[in-house]
Order: sequence, then C-alpha cells, then structure tokens
Amino acid sequence: MPKLKIILQSKYFIGITLIFVCLYVLVFTKLITYKTNIDINSIFLEGEILNYSIDGDKLSLTIKSIEKVVATYYFTSLEEKNRVSLQIAIGAKIKLEGKYSIPYNNTIPNTFNYKKYLYNNKIYVTFQASDLSIINEVSLMNKIKNKFINKIEEIEGANSYLYAFVLGETDYIDNDVYQTYQKNGVTHLFAVSSSNISLLVLILNKFLQKMKVKEIICDIIVVLFLGFYVFMIGFSASVVRGSLLFVFLLINKRLSLKLDTIIVLYLVFLVLIIINPFYVYDLGFVYSFTTSLGLILFSKKIVGNYIMKLIKVSFIAFLFSMPITLYNFYEINLLTVINNIIIVPLVSVILFPLTILTFVFPFLDFLLAFGVNVLESLNEWLDKLSIMMIVPKVNMLFIIFYYLAIYLVYKKSWKYLLVIFMIIFIYKTLPYLDNNNYIYFLDVGQGDASLIVGNNRSYAIMVDTGGKVSYEKEEWRIRDKEFKNINNIITFLKSLGINKLDLLIVTHGDFDHIGEGTLLVNKFKVDKVIFNHDNYNDLELNLIKVLEKKKIKYYQNIDSLNIGDNEIYFLNYKMYDNENDNSNVIYVKLDNIKLLLMGDAGINVESDLLDKYKLDDISILKVGHHGSKTSSSKNFITNISPKYGVISVGKNNRYGHPNKEVLDNLDEAIIYRTDYHGTIVFKVKNNKLKINTCPP
Repeated sequence: MPKLKIILQSKYFIGITLIFVCLYVLVFTKLITYKTNIDINSIFLEGEILNYSIDGDKLSLTIKSIEKVVATYYFTSLEEKNRVSLQIAIGAKIKLEGKYSIPYNNTIPNTFNYKKYLYNNKIYVTFQASDLSIINEVSLMNKIKNKFINKIEEIEGANSYLYAFVLGETDYIDNDVYQTYQKNGVTHLFAVSSSNISLLVLILNKFLQKMKVKEIICDIIVVLFLGFYVFMIGFSASVVRGSLLFVFLLINKRLSLKLDTIIVLYLVFLVLIIINPFYVYDLGFVYSFTTSLGLILFSKKIVGNYIMKLIKVSFIAFLFSMPITLYNFYEINLLTVINNIIIVPLVSVILFPLTILTFVFPFLDFLLAFGVNVLESLNEWLDKLSIMMIVPKVNMLFIIFYYLAIYLVYKKSWKYLLVIFMIIFIYKTLPYLDNNNYIYFLDVGQGDASLIVGNNRSYAIMVDTGGKVSYEKEEWRIRDKEFKNINNIITFLKSLGINKLDLLIVTHGDFDHIGEGTLLVNKFKVDKVIFNHDNYNDLELNLIKVLEKKKIKYYQNIDSLNIGDNEIYFLNYKMYDNENDNSNVIYVKLDNIKLLLMGDAGINVESDLLDKYKLDDISILKVGHHGSKTSSSKNFITNISPKYGVISVGKNNRYGHPNKEVLDNLDEAIIYRTDYHGTIVFKVKNNKLKINTCPP
C-alpha cells in the first residue's frame, strides 16, 4: 500500500495521466465524429421514457430507443393533457408518430448551441410528434422514482423547489426568478452537489448508528443509497462526482491509503472522464471539479468562526469558478461573494433540510413555502444591488493564464491575485483597441434586428429587435418560455463587451421589428430610442411606458445623428397610409462603405427616395420587408446597384419570403439570407469588407 500511495501521488503519475486524458478527450470527442443510427425517414419512434416535463401545452421527452432522442408533443386539448399526465411515467414504453429532424447550431454567435449540447449528451436527432400512445410497463426502480415524482406533485407549497433540491430539476423554478439567481451567482445551490450528498449521508449515518448497525454495514448501506440516489437524479455529472468522491474517500479510509484529498479528487476525475469523455463539456461537472479543487487546495486557509469560514469558502469558490462563468456567460457579479455569504446559510442550513423534511412530512409544506418566499424576496433585493462586470468572450489561453496565476497564489502569496485581475482587465480592454466597424444582421427568425458597432466600441446601435408571437388562447397553455430571441441578443452583446446600447432605432411598429423592445430595455441598458414619424401604435406606446418609467429619452422625426466619426441619416419622413411604408429608412456611411436599411418600406417609398436622393453604388442593402414582392423593385435595385443584399427571413416561413421576383431583381448582388446563413457579419476595415456567417 505505501508503494501505491507513492505512485499515485507522484508528479510523474499525474503528468502522464493528464496527458493521456487530454489525448483521450481529443480523440473521442473531436477526432471521432458520431452520427445517428436511426432511420430519420421513419415516421415512428418507440422506446422507454427517460425523462419528461409538461409546460403548458408542450410535452418534452427524452426517450431511449436505439439511442437517446429528444421529442416534443403539443396537446390539442386540456382533456388530452390531463389523460396523458395520468398515464405518463419514467420508464414507461411509448410509441410516437411524427417526424425526425437534425438539430440546428446556434445562428447568433457566442450564444447557446443546442445542437452541440445534445451532441455532448449523445443525442443526434430530435422528433416532433403528432400522435402518441403509452404502454405503462415500468421496472421496480422506475416505479420508485415515479412515486417520488408523484409525491412531489402532491405537495402544493413550493414543489418547484422540491424538484430542485430532491431531484436536481431546476426547470420548474420560474424562469425570471432563476435568471435572477444566475445573476446573483447562487444557482450552484440548486444543483444537487457534495454538500447535499454530505447532509443526506450524515442523516443516514446518524440513523444507522442509532439503530446500532455495524460500521462496515453502515458504509455498505450508504454506498448502496448513493447508487440509488444517483439513479434517482438521472446520473447528472455533479451528483455522480459527489457520490464517487465520497466512495473513493471511504475506500481511502478503509484501506488506510492515506492519499491526499486532492489526489482522491483527481482519481475521481480520471475515472469519470474515462467512462464518459464528454463530461468535460458539462457545466455542472466543470464547476463542481474546479470549486472542489479550490476548496481542497486552500483548505488550510479556511479557519476561524462560522462567518469567517463562510466568507473564505465563498471567496475561494468565486475565484475558481470565475473563468468558467466568464467563458460561458460573459459577465460576473462582483457581489457574488457577499450574495453567497447571505444566501448559502439560508439554503444549506434551513431550506435544504426543510425540503427533505417536507418531502417526508408533507404537512410542513406551508413552512417550506414561507422559506421560499423569504429566499425569493432576498434574492430580488440582492439583484437590485448587483454590480455586473461584462467581460468580452475569453478563450482557453485566458483560462490557462488565470489558473496559472491561481497556482502562483497557492505556492507563494496572495499578492499574485493582482495578476488575475490584470488578466481580466486586459481581456476587458482588448475589444476597445479594435478600431474597425462591424455590421451584424442577427438571425431572429421572421423578423429584423441589426447591430452596428465600431470605433473601439465607442458606439453600439441596434436597429429593430425582432419579435416572436406567443399565442396564449387558453389558461392551460399560458406557461410559455418562448422569448429566447432577446436573451440571445443580450448574450451576444455582452460577448462583444458591450454594456449598453447608445441608440435603439425602431423602423416601425410591427411586432416582428419591435416585439422584443420592451424586454430589451428592461433587461439591458439603452441610452436613446428613435421611432419612425408615424403615429404611435399600441406596441410603441407599451414600449414608451417602459422608457418613461426608466427615464430613457425617445425621439421622432430625426433627420440625422452622429455615429462615431460618421453620420446616420433618416431618409423617409413622408406620411403614407400604412405602417410599413412609414418605416424609418436609414442610410449610413462607414468609411467608404454605404449601408442602406429599408425596414418594411415598399415600392412607393423606393420611388420617392430615388426622386429625392442620389443613392448609387450602395455597398450593403438590407432588403425591404424580408424580401417580399411589395419591395425591391427592379428600378430601385438597378439605380442603387447594391454589391450585397441581406434578407432577414425565417426558415420555412409561411409567407414564402423571399419572393422569387425579388431574388431575380437582385441577381447582380451577392445575396445573404438569415435562414440560410444565420447571422451575417460585415467587418469594415480599410474601406474593405470581410464577411462571416453563423449558419444553422
């Protein structure tokens, strides 16, 4: 055993195995490409339900067939929803009829990539079901799991937190509330982790000791319990890590190996990566290991009374998780440590134990509901005090240097923390040293949203916001989380290092151009807003209410504005008899690049513009009205002679946009479409254009 200890703790073992792990992950996650074994032309999907959730009229399923498949089904009536809710169960056999599809990549840069997320979870196709039938044949273990779920459903008070703390399911917590937890940096408290497992093991051990069970039998029962709990949670990476670490520490103790805790953690890491190399892309797994590593490395520093220990633990966890947060979310709350000092005791000492008690004794649900109300109120208050620092997208080199600085701190002195903050400062200032101009035509589906950024990030202007209609005709369909466009846009802005919009221009008041405006100004800083010259409609008036509440200035009838060293011109201020033709038509000259944004202006407006202005040799034309035949006449296109035509249009949209005649009119231009190319990026450098796309 002493020899084994020497081998496992040697630098050679760690170095060799680390190189092996890197190569192993590279080969099995990057060099080898995995594809589906399912016949995607089939209209049937049969398998076992691994997981499911019901949100309004939407049923989401993960099904184990030949391989895992994510499926969705929309209920047609409340009666059908109630019937399926009674039948459905984890482990049940299900048969679906519908259509397979291949997931799409993200089409706005630096945002969540659903296709990659599924791929990393070994899911390669999705299925949209039009019909389903359930055969309720469930194994004993799944019956137990379903009993747990049914029991949680029956507890009315704050059962969303029972799902989170007992089963690790955070989807049931209100989306806005959960986003606030994210902003405050405390979502780790809702992931079942080592602290939760330690408490459960402690309770079980105390009970077994009271029953005078032998120590070795206690250990066996605890290990079996952890195996059962991992199954209940669904083998989530953070729970598997926490449980396996406990088992390895138990083996270390029983065999008297006397391995350092950090070596035990490393062995757990090795085992899990060998089992599933895709764990390295699991955020829960990465957060779990990095924070555990930090707490173990600096364990000797965690001394003092309860408050001092809590402060040090929160600070160390914050430091070790910071680069992961910045890499994925592009911002950090500088009050995260304080937030954790306040909220951690409430959750870990009161709410989590109370959740377990409420699960066992449901009559305590009123206490849990009261505790949750206190937590959410406190969380909302902390959100108002938050100090957010936006850091542009960082790369792996940044993360390597960051942890190298941490290592210097570990080896020498806290003064090396200065190195960490210098690295962050450099990455935060780099984008402001880029004096090129950028024009982004964002893919927001069947809508418009453009962004102009440049001059060392001295300005950021958005033209339109896009908008996604949410149909909520009946009460049972109300739960709808479809406002993903604006979250993607805000995430993208942050990834560029933009912390506010200097200007938001609304071309006109149609939903697909202004629909996300209210959410945008509520979630992101906006300096000024410009509307078109038409009378305000209901959507514009709703936005104006928010602007006035937030004391954001707004204007109409603007002729021109300065944009960095350039100027932006509003060409259309004649009154027409419809909203589309009253669109703001925007002309911008960036260096020698001429940009013309048409909104939804039609042929009549085009004719009037040609009579009034000399618009020749346009570099980039944002094609009017998504390529509808009401715009982009042959005469207009011939006169302005655009080099590039950009059409913002939804994939397989019901309007048939873009129209073939419009495409024919643009035959001399190079055409980019958001449904084909995703977000289109024009970089203006030395009076030349460099073009990138983000295809689905």
